[in-house]
Amino acid sequence: MNILNELRRRNALLYWFGLYNILVGIVCIVLQFTDDTQLLNVSRWLKPMKFYLSVGLMVWTMNWLLYYLANKKSIKIYSVLIVLTMFFENGLILMQAIRGTTSHFNASSVFNGMVFSMMGLIIVIFTVTSIFIAVSFFRQKEFNLPPAYVWGIRLGLVLFIVFSLEGGMMVALLKHTVGGTDGSAGIPVFNWSKQYGDLRIAHFFGIHSLQVVPLLGYYVAKNKNQLFLYAGIYFIFVAALFGQAIKGIPLFF
Repeated sequence: MNILNELRRRNALLYWFGLYNILVGIVCIVLQFTDDTQLLNVSRWLKPMKFYLSVGLMVWTMNWLLYYLANKKSIKIYSVLIVLTMFFENGLILMQAIRGTTSHFNASSVFNGMVFSMMGLIIVIFTVTSIFIAVSFFRQKEFNLPPAYVWGIRLGLVLFIVFSLEGGMMVALLKHTVGGTDGSAGIPVFNWSKQYGDLRIAHFFGIHSLQVVPLLGYYVAKNKNQLFLYAGIYFIFVAALFGQAIKGIPLFF
Protein backbone atom coordinates (compact mmCIF):
# COMPACT_ATOMS: atom_id res chain seq x y z
CA MET A 1 0.00 0.00 0.00
CA ASN A 2 3.05 2.31 0.06
CA ILE A 3 2.44 3.29 -3.55
CA LEU A 4 -1.08 4.46 -2.65
CA ASN A 5 0.29 6.56 0.19
CA GLU A 6 2.84 8.05 -2.19
CA LEU A 7 0.13 8.84 -4.75
CA ARG A 8 -1.90 10.62 -2.08
CA ARG A 9 1.17 12.56 -0.96
CA ARG A 10 2.05 13.63 -4.50
CA ASN A 11 -1.38 14.83 -5.56
CA ALA A 12 -4.37 14.31 -3.28
CA LEU A 13 -6.90 15.49 -5.87
CA LEU A 14 -5.82 12.99 -8.51
CA TYR A 15 -5.38 10.26 -5.89
CA TRP A 16 -8.99 10.50 -4.71
CA PHE A 17 -10.36 10.93 -8.22
CA GLY A 18 -8.44 7.88 -9.43
CA LEU A 19 -9.77 5.89 -6.48
CA TYR A 20 -13.30 7.05 -7.24
CA ASN A 21 -13.03 5.78 -10.82
CA ILE A 22 -11.65 2.41 -9.76
CA LEU A 23 -14.40 1.96 -7.17
CA VAL A 24 -17.11 2.77 -9.74
CA GLY A 25 -15.44 0.30 -12.11
CA ILE A 26 -15.63 -2.38 -9.43
CA VAL A 27 -19.32 -1.62 -8.87
CA CYS A 28 -19.87 -2.09 -12.61
CA ILE A 29 -18.16 -5.49 -12.40
CA VAL A 30 -20.61 -6.54 -9.68
CA LEU A 31 -23.58 -5.21 -11.65
CA GLN A 32 -22.67 -7.46 -14.59
CA PHE A 33 -23.53 -10.44 -12.39
CA THR A 34 -26.77 -8.99 -11.04
CA ASP A 35 -28.29 -7.36 -14.15
CA ASP A 36 -28.79 -9.24 -17.42
CA THR A 37 -29.61 -6.17 -19.56
CA GLN A 38 -27.45 -6.18 -22.68
CA LEU A 39 -26.24 -3.59 -25.20
CA LEU A 40 -24.63 -4.79 -28.44
CA ASN A 41 -24.77 -8.36 -27.12
CA VAL A 42 -22.80 -7.69 -23.92
CA SER A 43 -23.71 -6.48 -20.45
CA ARG A 44 -24.62 -2.81 -20.41
CA TRP A 45 -22.15 -2.40 -17.53
CA LEU A 46 -19.14 -3.68 -19.50
CA LYS A 47 -18.30 -0.39 -21.21
CA PRO A 48 -18.60 1.75 -18.03
CA MET A 49 -16.45 -0.83 -16.24
CA LYS A 50 -13.69 -0.61 -18.85
CA PHE A 51 -13.75 3.18 -19.01
CA TYR A 52 -13.80 3.76 -15.26
CA LEU A 53 -10.97 1.30 -14.59
CA SER A 54 -8.92 2.63 -17.50
CA VAL A 55 -9.43 6.25 -16.45
CA GLY A 56 -8.58 5.37 -12.85
CA LEU A 57 -5.25 3.93 -13.98
CA MET A 58 -4.62 6.91 -16.28
CA VAL A 59 -5.37 9.40 -13.50
CA TRP A 60 -3.02 7.69 -11.07
CA THR A 61 -0.33 7.58 -13.77
CA MET A 62 -0.73 11.29 -14.44
CA ASN A 63 -0.60 11.83 -10.68
CA TRP A 64 2.76 10.07 -10.52
CA LEU A 65 4.25 11.81 -13.56
CA LEU A 66 3.05 15.37 -12.95
CA TYR A 67 4.95 15.36 -9.66
CA TYR A 68 8.18 15.71 -11.65
CA LEU A 69 7.19 19.05 -13.16
CA ALA A 70 8.66 22.08 -11.43
CA ASN A 71 5.77 24.45 -12.18
CA LYS A 72 3.31 23.70 -9.37
CA LYS A 73 0.72 26.14 -10.72
CA SER A 74 0.61 24.22 -14.01
CA ILE A 75 0.24 20.94 -12.10
CA LYS A 76 -2.85 22.32 -10.31
CA ILE A 77 -4.41 23.49 -13.58
CA TYR A 78 -3.69 20.19 -15.35
CA SER A 79 -5.08 18.22 -12.40
CA VAL A 80 -8.35 20.17 -12.31
CA LEU A 81 -8.82 19.80 -16.07
CA ILE A 82 -8.18 16.05 -15.89
CA VAL A 83 -10.74 15.65 -13.12
CA LEU A 84 -13.42 17.81 -14.77
CA THR A 85 -13.12 16.26 -18.23
CA MET A 86 -12.95 12.65 -17.11
CA PHE A 87 -15.68 13.05 -14.49
CA PHE A 88 -18.16 14.24 -17.11
CA GLU A 89 -16.92 11.92 -19.88
CA ASN A 90 -17.32 8.80 -17.78
CA GLY A 91 -20.47 10.19 -16.20
CA LEU A 92 -22.13 10.43 -19.61
CA ILE A 93 -21.08 6.86 -20.46
CA LEU A 94 -22.54 5.65 -17.17
CA MET A 95 -25.74 7.68 -17.67
CA GLN A 96 -26.32 6.11 -21.07
CA ALA A 97 -25.74 2.62 -19.66
CA ILE A 98 -28.29 3.31 -16.93
CA ARG A 99 -30.73 4.52 -19.60
CA GLY A 100 -30.18 1.25 -21.46
CA THR A 101 -28.60 2.75 -24.57
CA THR A 102 -25.15 3.17 -26.09
CA SER A 103 -23.00 6.22 -25.50
CA HIS A 104 -20.59 6.19 -28.44
CA PHE A 105 -21.70 6.70 -32.07
CA ASN A 106 -25.30 7.09 -30.91
CA ALA A 107 -27.40 9.47 -33.00
CA SER A 108 -30.67 7.60 -32.57
CA SER A 109 -32.33 10.69 -31.06
CA VAL A 110 -31.59 14.38 -30.62
CA PHE A 111 -30.69 13.83 -26.96
CA ASN A 112 -28.40 10.88 -27.67
CA GLY A 113 -26.72 12.84 -30.44
CA MET A 114 -26.15 15.74 -28.05
CA VAL A 115 -24.62 13.39 -25.48
CA PHE A 116 -22.23 11.95 -28.05
CA SER A 117 -21.28 15.42 -29.29
CA MET A 118 -20.66 16.58 -25.74
CA MET A 119 -18.42 13.57 -25.13
CA GLY A 120 -16.44 14.52 -28.22
CA LEU A 121 -15.97 18.09 -27.00
CA ILE A 122 -14.83 16.88 -23.60
CA ILE A 123 -12.26 14.55 -25.16
CA VAL A 124 -10.91 17.43 -27.27
CA ILE A 125 -10.38 19.46 -24.08
CA PHE A 126 -8.69 16.49 -22.39
CA THR A 127 -6.45 15.89 -25.42
CA VAL A 128 -5.37 19.54 -25.50
CA THR A 129 -4.61 19.28 -21.78
CA SER A 130 -2.48 16.18 -22.43
CA ILE A 131 -0.61 18.04 -25.18
CA PHE A 132 0.20 20.86 -22.77
CA ILE A 133 1.44 18.31 -20.22
CA ALA A 134 3.70 16.72 -22.84
CA VAL A 135 5.03 20.13 -23.89
CA SER A 136 5.78 20.93 -20.25
CA PHE A 137 7.92 17.81 -19.96
CA PHE A 138 9.83 18.74 -23.13
CA ARG A 139 10.32 22.38 -22.10
CA GLN A 140 11.62 21.51 -18.65
CA LYS A 141 15.32 20.69 -18.98
CA GLU A 142 16.28 19.87 -15.39
CA PHE A 143 15.07 16.64 -13.80
CA ASN A 144 16.54 14.77 -10.87
CA LEU A 145 15.82 11.55 -12.75
CA PRO A 146 17.69 9.11 -15.03
CA PRO A 147 17.65 10.41 -18.64
CA ALA A 148 16.05 7.18 -19.91
CA TYR A 149 13.17 7.64 -17.48
CA VAL A 150 12.69 11.30 -18.46
CA TRP A 151 12.52 10.35 -22.14
CA GLY A 152 10.25 7.43 -21.27
CA ILE A 153 7.81 9.92 -19.76
CA ARG A 154 8.09 12.27 -22.73
CA LEU A 155 7.66 9.61 -25.40
CA GLY A 156 4.99 7.82 -23.39
CA LEU A 157 2.95 11.01 -23.39
CA VAL A 158 3.53 11.55 -27.11
CA LEU A 159 2.41 8.04 -28.04
CA PHE A 160 -0.53 8.31 -25.64
CA ILE A 161 -1.69 11.43 -27.48
CA VAL A 162 -1.01 10.05 -30.98
CA PHE A 163 -2.98 6.87 -30.43
CA SER A 164 -5.72 8.70 -28.54
CA LEU A 165 -6.37 10.54 -31.80
CA GLU A 166 -7.30 7.21 -33.37
CA GLY A 167 -10.64 7.76 -31.72
CA GLY A 168 -11.29 10.34 -34.42
CA MET A 169 -11.34 7.59 -37.05
CA MET A 170 -13.92 5.67 -35.04
CA VAL A 171 -16.03 8.81 -34.89
CA ALA A 172 -15.70 9.25 -38.66
CA LEU A 173 -16.83 5.64 -39.19
CA LEU A 174 -19.41 5.88 -36.38
CA LYS A 175 -18.23 2.43 -35.25
CA HIS A 176 -15.12 0.62 -34.06
CA THR A 177 -15.57 -2.51 -36.17
CA VAL A 178 -14.05 -2.71 -39.66
CA GLY A 179 -15.66 -5.17 -42.06
CA GLY A 180 -18.75 -5.72 -39.94
CA THR A 181 -21.09 -4.06 -37.46
CA ASP A 182 -20.45 -3.33 -33.81
CA GLY A 183 -21.83 -6.04 -31.55
CA SER A 184 -20.21 -9.06 -33.17
CA ALA A 185 -18.88 -11.86 -30.97
CA GLY A 186 -15.87 -10.69 -28.98
CA ILE A 187 -13.17 -12.09 -26.73
CA PRO A 188 -13.92 -12.16 -22.98
CA VAL A 189 -13.61 -8.96 -20.90
CA PHE A 190 -12.20 -6.73 -23.67
CA ASN A 191 -14.94 -7.71 -26.15
CA TRP A 192 -12.64 -7.15 -29.15
CA SER A 193 -14.24 -8.65 -32.23
CA LYS A 194 -13.34 -12.25 -33.08
CA GLN A 195 -14.73 -11.91 -36.60
CA TYR A 196 -13.67 -8.49 -37.92
CA GLY A 197 -11.07 -5.78 -37.53
CA ASP A 198 -11.44 -3.82 -34.30
CA LEU A 199 -9.93 -0.35 -33.93
CA ARG A 200 -10.23 -0.55 -30.15
CA ILE A 201 -7.27 -2.95 -29.94
CA ALA A 202 -4.65 -0.50 -31.22
CA HIS A 203 -6.39 2.25 -29.25
CA PHE A 204 -6.06 0.21 -26.05
CA PHE A 205 -2.37 -0.59 -26.45
CA GLY A 206 -1.69 2.91 -27.74
CA ILE A 207 -3.15 4.80 -24.80
CA HIS A 208 -1.35 2.49 -22.39
CA SER A 209 1.91 3.82 -23.81
CA LEU A 210 1.43 6.24 -20.91
CA GLN A 211 2.35 3.41 -18.54
CA VAL A 212 4.45 1.07 -20.71
CA VAL A 213 7.04 3.48 -22.10
CA PRO A 214 7.92 5.24 -18.80
CA LEU A 215 8.24 1.81 -17.15
CA LEU A 216 10.60 0.74 -19.91
CA GLY A 217 12.62 3.88 -19.30
CA TYR A 218 12.82 3.27 -15.57
CA TYR A 219 13.30 -0.50 -15.33
CA VAL A 220 14.63 -1.73 -18.70
CA ALA A 221 16.47 0.89 -20.74
CA LYS A 222 20.03 1.58 -19.59
CA ASN A 223 20.29 4.84 -21.51
CA LYS A 224 18.32 7.25 -23.69
CA ASN A 225 19.18 5.48 -26.94
CA GLN A 226 17.87 2.15 -25.67
CA LEU A 227 14.67 3.87 -24.61
CA PHE A 228 14.24 5.29 -28.12
CA LEU A 229 14.65 1.77 -29.50
CA TYR A 230 12.08 0.25 -27.15
CA ALA A 231 9.62 3.09 -27.75
CA GLY A 232 10.07 2.67 -31.51
CA ILE A 233 9.38 -1.06 -31.27
CA TYR A 234 6.26 -0.40 -29.22
CA PHE A 235 5.09 2.19 -31.75
CA ILE A 236 5.55 -0.29 -34.61
CA PHE A 237 3.65 -2.94 -32.62
CA VAL A 238 0.65 -0.67 -32.06
CA ALA A 239 0.78 0.64 -35.64
CA ALA A 240 0.69 -2.97 -36.87
CA LEU A 241 -2.41 -3.62 -34.76
CA PHE A 242 -3.99 -0.53 -36.30
CA GLY A 243 -3.11 -1.69 -39.81
CA GLN A 244 -4.53 -5.13 -39.10
CA ALA A 245 -7.81 -3.63 -37.92
CA ILE A 246 -8.07 -1.29 -40.92
CA LYS A 247 -7.82 -4.33 -43.19
CA GLY A 248 -10.75 -5.90 -41.33
CA ILE A 249 -8.63 -8.69 -39.85
CA PRO A 250 -9.48 -9.78 -36.28
CA LEU A 251 -6.76 -10.01 -33.64
CA PHE A 252 -7.05 -13.79 -33.50
CA PHE A 253 -7.67 -15.49 -36.83
